[in-house]
Amino acid sequence: MANLKEIRSRITSVGSTMQITSAMKMVSAAKLKRAQDAVTKMRPYANKLTELLVNLNSTLDSSEGLYSENRELKKVLLITITSNRGLCGGFNANIIKKAKSLIEGEYKKIETDIISIGKKSTQHFENNGYNVISSHDLLYS
Repeated sequence: MANLKEIRSRITSVGSTMQITSAMKMVSAAKLKRAQDAVTKMRPYANKLTELLVNLNSTLDSSEGLYSENRELKKVLLITITSNRGLCGGFNANIIKKAKSLIEGEYKKIETDIISIGKKSTQHFENNGYNVISSHDLLYS
């Protein structure tokens, strides 16, 4: 049977563990709130991007005009849209990887230029010798 000193020590230990757990809950709640606020702030950007893509898609869907005729590919322009910070999981990496696979695969024998939107793609493509003709890293809503 445990003596009184061991029991008091155990009670103190459990109390300390409870305080640490409580502090960790508060920290995680603050981080969750910050992440939710960041998502909320991104909504206007996402809405504008969706609007832009819908407009572009409706323009390209029409069967008449300059964009609907089949031509030989002589030059390709890739527009990469990444974040300015690296807090997006695999988002930036997947976009850069897809652009590189297109440049080195499907468009290998075709002159390829890049318009980079976001610091991550600008840094990657400029540091690795790709032809970045324009970069837009400071976009505000």
